[in-house]
Amino acid sequence: MRRTIINIFWIFSIIALIACNGKSDQAGKKVFNINLDQNVTSLDPAFARNQNAIWMINQIFNGLVQVDSALNTVPCIAKTWQISDDQLTYTFNLRDDVLFQDDPLFKGGKGRKVVAADFAYSFYRLIDPKVASSGGWIFSDKVKDANSFKALNDSTFQITLLKPFPAFLKLLTAQYCSVVPKEVVIHYGKDFRNHPVGTGPFSFKYWKEDEILVLLKNEHYWEKDGDVRLPYLDAVKVTFISDKQSAFMNFIKKDLDFFNSVDGSYRDDILTKSGKMTTKYKGKFQLIKGPYLCTEYVGILVDPSKEIVKKSPLKYKKVRQAINYGIDKQKLIKYLRNSIGIPATNGFIPKGMPGFDSVKVKGYSYNPVLSAKLLAEAGFPNGKGMPEITLSTSTTYKDLIEFIQGELGAIGMKVKVDVSPSASLRDMMSKNEVNFFRGSWIADYPDGENYLSVFYSKNRVPFGPNYTGYFNDEFDRLFEQSYYESNDEKRFELYRKMDNMIMEHSSIVPILYDQSVVMLQNNISGYLINPLSLMILKRVKKK
Repeated sequence: MRRTIINIFWIFSIIALIACNGKSDQAGKKVFNINLDQNVTSLDPAFARNQNAIWMINQIFNGLVQVDSALNTVPCIAKTWQISDDQLTYTFNLRDDVLFQDDPLFKGGKGRKVVAADFAYSFYRLIDPKVASSGGWIFSDKVKDANSFKALNDSTFQITLLKPFPAFLKLLTAQYCSVVPKEVVIHYGKDFRNHPVGTGPFSFKYWKEDEILVLLKNEHYWEKDGDVRLPYLDAVKVTFISDKQSAFMNFIKKDLDFFNSVDGSYRDDILTKSGKMTTKYKGKFQLIKGPYLCTEYVGILVDPSKEIVKKSPLKYKKVRQAINYGIDKQKLIKYLRNSIGIPATNGFIPKGMPGFDSVKVKGYSYNPVLSAKLLAEAGFPNGKGMPEITLSTSTTYKDLIEFIQGELGAIGMKVKVDVSPSASLRDMMSKNEVNFFRGSWIADYPDGENYLSVFYSKNRVPFGPNYTGYFNDEFDRLFEQSYYESNDEKRFELYRKMDNMIMEHSSIVPILYDQSVVMLQNNISGYLINPLSLMILKRVKKK
């Protein structure tokens, strides 16, 4: 009974703290109000598999390393590290001033110090079959077993890899690699998803799923901005209004401090076709735009062993190249997306990725004359004699795909659009059951290898995401060679060679490199967008 009374008192205290809206803060408390259009699936880092979960987990937890706004890997709980000459052993030296957030399961209810054994436990959790983490891929093909993670002492943690992986430090910045306290995880079991305890700038306080989530300032957070202990905010309040139009109206009323992305239902209200803020809203709030590591594309199945490939005109490279030249990407972005996005004319690896080079990687710009010429050379002048091809998409991207349908129709190609639910389309792609399809690839970590792995032959369906069935011995050789190249610039040069090979073969039609669009109230400062679209609130200030 006493615990029930305490819980009720605590909930009312939370409500008192967050009762304020964006217009005024009660008792000077700085509360950052945001809305997510879908519920957070889990607050357990082992299940950080979608953006909403990643965003919230990033407030509660830390890892060994982190990324800055330029995607550089910088220290976090690991203050320094060493990599062995053979690139197989990583030794991390940990800070000694990092505490887990307070929890009744710790002695005296006070958070204990993080030690190397905590990382050994947290990382093995990702590959432990009993946990069934969605982040198992992080380590599953890179380490042998639990013994690959060693606590040499409380402040020294070591990882041993099976083979070199130059992007490994960048991989460790993923929220899957956050440190968790063993005793708390074991106590709560699967319920750790809604009783998270980490080391981050904000600690978990209250979550009513689909309604409200509250995080409070971690008063013992280790990171500082100069002499000031972070974070600046006192709390983060999250609501879950699924209707984007309603949520946007709450932002306009200043009930929300932050709004992510410009949805089609109100895009024309906010942005002109050239991507500028409309006169209606100019000066009323901040709108920030920047690169987002996501390539929107149309994929073409090219595996010659598949019956749907044998029967399709898409098996001819000149037809695939004609498609690449036949789409006016600039026009698509301007009229369908109000200039949010960059035409993907320089390969599959998107702008914003370290090593991206618009000069050295040659993609396809709009050239309908050359497109028609290639189509004729393939034996289909003006599309004559070419059977109808089916382009598969999900409902969300129907307008984009219908635009492409029209563009290809202008050069004589007969294209039928087939619309399926997103999950169904992904399932068909993963089984090579569609040979012309809309897709997107969002970076899991900031390295071009993540994009090129989509074309590695050992990742062909059903073993990986090579949905186009691309196979090239020379590509595979360069891909494997890149694992042994620790010099970034030399590795980037290999990436560019591979990207050029993919473009020449044309099993992929990159449409656009996406951009993040964030809206903030004018009294908010310190929010930096980054190409991973990772929400970082520890340096945000609210006047």
